[in-house]
Amino acid sequence: MAASPGLPLSREGDPVFPEPWAADAFALTVHLHERGVFTWADWAETLSREVHRPGRAVDGSDYYECWVAALSDLLVRCGVADEAAIATLSASWQRAAEATPHGRPIELANDPQSTAV
Repeated sequence: MAASPGLPLSREGDPVFPEPWAADAFALTVHLHERGVFTWADWAETLSREVHRPGRAVDGSDYYECWVAALSDLLVRCGVADEAAIATLSASWQRAAEATPHGRPIELANDPQSTAV
């Protein structure tokens, strides 16, 4: 992983998270594994399949997008989440990000189509 040219590195040359959401996805994955939602072998197989899916970045620059896609797939297969619900929530976060002024925190409440009160 550290040899992937598309991944950001610290001054010391260690891989780092490119954005806070990537660290959150990592932590969520570890937490769900520790809670017994899936085995680490299942996780590694699912992530590997996603990373090697045709059309993925050869340089690893989309590694954390692969991570989230693999986690979503695994949660659906384990019956923890519904694929449609994940897609709806993802679209809501995207709209919220687009509607949030630069420098402000992105919150789901910023989704212009939000029905949350």
